Amino acid sequence: MWHQTEPLHALFWYAPEVFAEAEGLGYKVDVRWPSYFAWRAAPLGAAGTALVSAAFYSFSPRMVAEHVPAAWAVAPPERVLEARVRAVDRMYRALLGDGVASPEVVEAAELARTAAEAASTAGRPIAAANADLPWPDEPHVALWHAIGILREQRGDGHVAALLTAGLDPVEALVSFAAVGAAPVETFASRGWTDAEWAAGRERLMSRGLVNADGIATDAGRELRDEVERTTDELAEAPWRELGADGCARLSELTMPILVKVLETGLMPASNTLGIGKIAPPPPR
Repeated sequence: MWHQTEPLHALFWYAPEVFAEAEGLGYKVDVRWPSYFAWRAAPLGAAGTALVSAAFYSFSPRMVAEHVPAAWAVAPPERVLEARVRAVDRMYRALLGDGVASPEVVEAAELARTAAEAASTAGRPIAAANADLPWPDEPHVALWHAIGILREQRGDGHVAALLTAGLDPVEALVSFAAVGAAPVETFASRGWTDAEWAAGRERLMSRGLVNADGIATDAGRELRDEVERTTDELAEAPWRELGADGCARLSELTMPILVKVLETGLMPASNTLGIGKIAPPPPR
């Protein structure tokens, strides 16, 4: 379900309608990071560098400090959140046209909301912050919001899995690249220096998790498989609440939207999430 729904949410980070709203707020849009940090961190309030670095985990605190808390001097979080709703509305209207108000979108939003409202936010700060926001009235915006809660709930759980596995933020990225999730160059977007990346690789080598070329050993692959299994287990309760039939129906309803998202050509072929690259591990 994550592989199915994540692209419907992630289009937000690349859609021209979203950049137009960001520019209207006063953010620079020649690169996506000034508005990215504002859009994603706004539910946390006027958060500072330490909080955003901790919650986002994989970004270099140095990179975070370039954008937070400066983002709130451009626009306060409440204005960013208002613009975020407008941006999602514009994005989906451009994507779906007249279909934006279809019965299928309405039903998909209802199913996704059922799952999102069943998502525990204990110990999951980004998911909790998004769950605290009011539900949008428009079904297509509510669909995006529900998927957002679910993906952040999963993301917060993923951080817990990485911590349990003893992988710090740099090591999390190095180990993910090591199993072929994406080329090493893709992870440069997280702001770590070559020296920091090399040091992380050395630490993983000392644990027998990668070789000198940065490729995962059997032990490294086993550890990453365990991280992914734990992440799935921590994220499965909302989908169990929705049930097998509900999940199948939501998958059916969102498939045409997913196809349209992919057809935009806006989504990068290689990404730091590993979507489409790493097959789900087999059940135990």
